[in-house]
Amino acid sequence: MNINKHFRQLLCLLFLDCKGPPPRKQIEVLSGVWSEQKYPEGTKAIYKCRPGYITLGFIIMECKNGDWVARNPLKICEKRPCGHPGDTPFGTFQLARGEKFEYGAKVVYTCNEGYQMLGRINFRECDSDGWTNDIPICEVVKCLPVTHPENGRITSSVSDLDQEYTFGQVVRFACNSGFMLVGPAEIHCSTNGVWSGEKISCQKPEIPNGRAVSLKNTYKENERFQYTCHKGYEYSNKGDAVCTASGWTPSPSCKEFICPSPSIRNGDYEPKDITYRSGDEITYYCTTGFYPSNQGQTATCTRTVWEPQPRCGQGNPCDFPEIKHGSLAPENRREQFPVSVGSKYYYSCDRNFVTVSQRNWEFIHCTQEGWSPAVPCRRQCIFDRLQNGESPNRVEIRLQGESIRVNCNPGYSLQNEQTEMNCTEDGWYPPPECIPLKTCSKSEITLENGFFSESEHTYSLNTETQYQCKPGYVTRDGKTSVTITCLKSGWSPQPTCIKSCDMPVFENAKAKSNGTWFKLNDKLNYECHDGYESQDGCAGSIVCGNDGWSHKPVYCEIPEIEYNLNTEPKNDSYTFGDVLKFSCRDGLKRVGPDSVQCYDFGWSPDLPTCKEQTQRCSPPPQLLNGKVKETQRENYEHNELVEYVCNPRFLLKGFNKIQCVDGRWTDLPICIEVESTCGEVPNLDYGYTVETSNPPYHHGESVEFSCREEFTMIGNKSVTCKSGVWIQLPQCIATNELEKCKYNLSIPEVNRLNKTEFDHNENISYRCKGKSERKHSTCINGRWDPKLSCTEVQMQSCPPPPQIPNAQNMATTINYQDGEKVSVVCQDDYMIQDGDELVCKDGQWQSIPHCVEKTPCPQPPQIEHGTIKSSKFSRKMDETLKPELYAHGTKLNYACEDGFRISGNDEIMCHMGNWSSPPRCVGLPCAPPHLIPHGIPSPKSESYQYGEEVTYQCTEGLVINGPATIKCLGGKWSHQPECKNMDCFSLPDFGNATPIGRQKAVYRSGEKVTYKCPRHYLLDGPNTVQCINSQWIGKPICKDPNEKCEPPPTIDNGDTTTFPKSEYDPGSSVEYQCQSMYVLEGNKVITCSKGQWSTPPKCLDVCKISEDIMKQHNIQLGWSSKKRRYFPTRDTVQFECIRGHRVQTPPQSLQATCWDGKLDYPICVKHSG
Repeated sequence: MNINKHFRQLLCLLFLDCKGPPPRKQIEVLSGVWSEQKYPEGTKAIYKCRPGYITLGFIIMECKNGDWVARNPLKICEKRPCGHPGDTPFGTFQLARGEKFEYGAKVVYTCNEGYQMLGRINFRECDSDGWTNDIPICEVVKCLPVTHPENGRITSSVSDLDQEYTFGQVVRFACNSGFMLVGPAEIHCSTNGVWSGEKISCQKPEIPNGRAVSLKNTYKENERFQYTCHKGYEYSNKGDAVCTASGWTPSPSCKEFICPSPSIRNGDYEPKDITYRSGDEITYYCTTGFYPSNQGQTATCTRTVWEPQPRCGQGNPCDFPEIKHGSLAPENRREQFPVSVGSKYYYSCDRNFVTVSQRNWEFIHCTQEGWSPAVPCRRQCIFDRLQNGESPNRVEIRLQGESIRVNCNPGYSLQNEQTEMNCTEDGWYPPPECIPLKTCSKSEITLENGFFSESEHTYSLNTETQYQCKPGYVTRDGKTSVTITCLKSGWSPQPTCIKSCDMPVFENAKAKSNGTWFKLNDKLNYECHDGYESQDGCAGSIVCGNDGWSHKPVYCEIPEIEYNLNTEPKNDSYTFGDVLKFSCRDGLKRVGPDSVQCYDFGWSPDLPTCKEQTQRCSPPPQLLNGKVKETQRENYEHNELVEYVCNPRFLLKGFNKIQCVDGRWTDLPICIEVESTCGEVPNLDYGYTVETSNPPYHHGESVEFSCREEFTMIGNKSVTCKSGVWIQLPQCIATNELEKCKYNLSIPEVNRLNKTEFDHNENISYRCKGKSERKHSTCINGRWDPKLSCTEVQMQSCPPPPQIPNAQNMATTINYQDGEKVSVVCQDDYMIQDGDELVCKDGQWQSIPHCVEKTPCPQPPQIEHGTIKSSKFSRKMDETLKPELYAHGTKLNYACEDGFRISGNDEIMCHMGNWSSPPRCVGLPCAPPHLIPHGIPSPKSESYQYGEEVTYQCTEGLVINGPATIKCLGGKWSHQPECKNMDCFSLPDFGNATPIGRQKAVYRSGEKVTYKCPRHYLLDGPNTVQCINSQWIGKPICKDPNEKCEPPPTIDNGDTTTFPKSEYDPGSSVEYQCQSMYVLEGNKVITCSKGQWSTPPKCLDVCKISEDIMKQHNIQLGWSSKKRRYFPTRDTVQFECIRGHRVQTPPQSLQATCWDGKLDYPICVKHSG
């Protein structure tokens, strides 16, 4: 008894609900709404990573035994890496937060001594989108220019005293004769950008016609003083000044706005004055026959200009005409406008646009209403060829706004299935090209165990084809051949052939089933005729297998049954399809199913238990996109049922009923949104729809029919759209042709009725002999519904449906009646095979589907001139360089390059490891190529197809510059050639170098001219130039040996040791030095000779150790190099292998030498042993 009590306690624990919603996590976000107090066993919660964190797939927690348990505890959200933050020249950075360059890390930059940071932001942070801010920039510290002291001078070597000084530069002072120096004799530019020496201060200046913004009276050195000018005045220099050793720089002052007296042609103004201040206003008037150019007759002085500009013109003037897709004749300049009424100007239109008269040049007129015509240039569309359609016999021309009707070949249509093209500003719309209508391809179908009856490969919209199943296979409806239709959404229905067995012919036996065909693994029971028996006795069973009917049974092991359970039947072995029934002893209550069935995967569902007491259930849970069918109550007794229905557009999968089992509900069904829709309502012969809406129709929507007069409806009066197909279409039959039903007197058990014939829709009531209850039937067009019968049909119920491997949870304890079906939904990454429904037949579940793993697809096929658009459905196998895989069902879209269009459906789909056929990118045609001066294209046409070529010929005396043949490449030409005169027309000027001999106006290509230098000048370079293809080749230079040099050239990562001068005498030299850790290569001293410097040296770059490369190569810094991260050129870096690895090359290769920022890292590999 104690053992039973402990066992009952254990069972209670197995069905504990989870109290409260799943836990909230710091770096993981819980998806969905969780507002209930309790959640049943098996409820799943999905977490997503917060921004800044990543993981592969989803993180799932499941309610098990009253606790929320992680499905995969090792799957966690990890911080998203950001990579290296980037170095800044003349500065360094340190990790201020975190240990790696990952989400949440912060690096702070500092500049080297003598350098300061541009801007206030000195850090970068790794957030969900990468590194924030730009890499800070360190620039050399500079001091403001120094002014010479009163009665003294500056003795610095710097030539331009008004320029800024860089960190470290020195300025020396000297007094004029008779004066003594007060203060330091020299100052230097310090690290903070101020000059060394005594502290300098400035007093707030007095500013005529202005005022200070700040209220301070005294300012320190380098402090800025801001001021503003009074109305009518502006800054002489800029709006602030800096306190320097020599006072305020620049000196703050304000100057007045002044406008000169206006000069108005054909007009006058008042008041008269020599100058006008800002805000002054004049009134002007025009002489007879002239009018103000602008609205109003006033102008105001603003910042030295009059606004608006006072002008007088004849009539209402016209401004410069902006001609869209055209232009005025070149001699008309914008400065000539506005012009008076009556003026006219020639204009022309761009290519493909024409003037109103369609002549090359036309007048545009200035009128009182403005320029006329208002639309000078209109598009001209030329129609001479229709791809995949009926081209015109002669060229058709339409102007902007006009249209033309076209005819496409069968199976083709203009874009958006239009039949007319409109001439628009951008050309024909839709373009003159017939594209294939939506088609369906046989390659889109994976038809196993079947074949198509026709040889065609591609089918146009709404056409049908038929497929047949191989012998031994049928469709899901038991047919051997089915017709499918090409719809916009693809083939409907999707063809399927599943393994089947026909009803066998028994000898001296009969089947216990009325079926005519059976699916794979279906079981058929039979019994022998009287006086006969088989090897199994007087009854037996056979199973439909891949090779037909087989006596070889599939066995299930005898299950472990607890003491309080009674079982029937008690056999030594159980075969596939056998059913075990249960009851509890001693008045105990059963918790679980009353029966289970043997399948090829074992017993299902799980066996029941027996309990003394059972618990009630709280109200049933909510169903996403569905609801409870009846009114809910507060409590439900053990074994009570509740039925669910889905919302419109959703299809129920699983069990439509759930059951209260000892205080908890069995698994909910799911409501799946049906994407496929139905098109036009089918026609009903002799009938019509009562009320319809425009398609598409969604799953679950119905349309009602009615029959015409003198016709009667047979069947349901409405049709329903289910999963994209209309079902249950009624019939309209002529009322006078309806058949009558005859009363069957041959049934002796039926009490006789007064009539022998009954009309359509007439009801009868009868009673079988020996029975008290009455039966009812209705005459439907000559047939009784239901059929008249007194034979008792024993309908066997089926045990609760099984939990199919890899299918979503289907735990239930409800029995099903003969003929009922249950739909199955597979888990993610699995797909249904052999149908998607279980069928209750003869007390057993038949036609068991299977959930097979979806096969991913490899890389999609590449198409010429096209690319795959990015897809969020692709997934990586792991973090390696393996090719990307795409899950079954993934859809990808192609896009063509500019100048190409998609031919066919741009979408492909992955189906069990294979991609559907990809589209093609077809090149767009080209308009006629541009005319070039003196060039003639051949051949000529109004339109050129992709790949066609045109060759140019130049007129006499000119030649093609470049290739003469151009090619149509997707709506545009490959290039535009040019006809050029290859002669040279004037000699180039080379300064002191002069040509020898008489100069000519024209030089033929290939001719040479010799130059000479003046006395005391030296020639640098060749002394001749040559005319080659209209260009002079060669550059003689005459140099003065005493010519001075400009400032020395700058070098990367280095500078001269002295501040550069504006010019250097011949023979002068300067010395270079490199920045810290950079190594100088070449002569550090360069010399000025003949106005040119000798070759400057180079500062070789520093090597920075890369943690990423070391990780990839399985190495780390050796003991002698561990504390360093930067190595100058020629320094040796010592590495070592990480634990468990050995060097791939000889040991001395663990050393690497830095050269100009480059380092060859050694490689270590794993120990093989």
